[in-house]
Amino acid sequence: MSSRRISVRLRLTLVYGSLFSAAGLVLVLANYFVVRQMLHQPVRVTPREAVAVPLPRDGDLLRTFTDAKGQYRDSVMASMVQWSLLATVIVGVTGLAVGWIVARRALAPLHTMTEAARRLSESTLHERIALDGPRDELRDLADTFDSMLERLDHAFDSQRRFVANASHELRTPLAINRALVQVSMTDPGLPAEIRAVGAELLAAGARQERLIEGLLLLAQSERELTERRPVDLAELAGSALASVPEATADLSPAPATGDPVLLGQMIGNLLDNAVKYNDGRALVTVRTGRDRRGSVVTVENTGRVVPADRIEELFEPFRRLDRDRTGSTAGAGLGLSIVRAVARAHRGSVEAVPRPGGGLTVTVRLAPG
Repeated sequence: MSSRRISVRLRLTLVYGSLFSAAGLVLVLANYFVVRQMLHQPVRVTPREAVAVPLPRDGDLLRTFTDAKGQYRDSVMASMVQWSLLATVIVGVTGLAVGWIVARRALAPLHTMTEAARRLSESTLHERIALDGPRDELRDLADTFDSMLERLDHAFDSQRRFVANASHELRTPLAINRALVQVSMTDPGLPAEIRAVGAELLAAGARQERLIEGLLLLAQSERELTERRPVDLAELAGSALASVPEATADLSPAPATGDPVLLGQMIGNLLDNAVKYNDGRALVTVRTGRDRRGSVVTVENTGRVVPADRIEELFEPFRRLDRDRTGSTAGAGLGLSIVRAVARAHRGSVEAVPRPGGGLTVTVRLAPG
């Protein structure tokens, strides 16, 4: 097992247990050599004691004493090794248990912070770790994390307020301008030159409204979903097809969970892009269904050949195949950006591949409902 796959708690436990085991082994070795040295020391007796001990001439008693001493020494050494090894095992197991408990207590604050980071989303930014205990490195880390959460909460709250205010402040003047121009153009005596200018103003206002709607939808779709409910991508695709009568469809049930308005807008953007960037073949196909990874909706169209290395650029805001910024009546350049943002907000994915002969096949995959 590589060191990257071993948890910090396990590494600390192994370190503690190894230290205990090493200490026990050193103790065993020390005891072994000390006892061995003591048992091999010569026995000294006084001359009076030596005279009192009668020794037979053949030396049988001396040999018997020597053998008994050797057996005694071997027995002592064997017993000492056995009991020392047993003590080492006991000390090692105890060290592992103590190390595991100590590591768990030491890493408990980190576990709490990890769980908080895993739960982190726009709807849970109000939560705080609020770690108790002494003022140490872990406490400082938890307080820093709480400060970061507070700043993120303020930032997301400011973004929500901005989107809500911009939705009103940007749409209202454009709607008023459009109404004034339309009312002015109803005058039958209006010169043709003025009428042409009015038509250009209406077209420019329509482009601005589409751009603002796209930006607001992009900002809204990049936020965390606060409400989810079961939906069927097939039904949403069927509703979107009402505005694209030339498209062909193969709609199978594709249950998912999410915001029906955003998902409907996502499919509508896919169809809108498929129609805008089509060619004379005018092929638009919509398919929905399920596979092993979830529910899918696929929109395919004909069109010009798209290089594979340019696919990712099409998902960036204000990007087109020929130019980086808007400036035509084709659209605001936000269609696929909104599609990807909605898919990610629903924890899904989007993939685009070039069609043989020109055009794109765009597939959105969401978790099943």
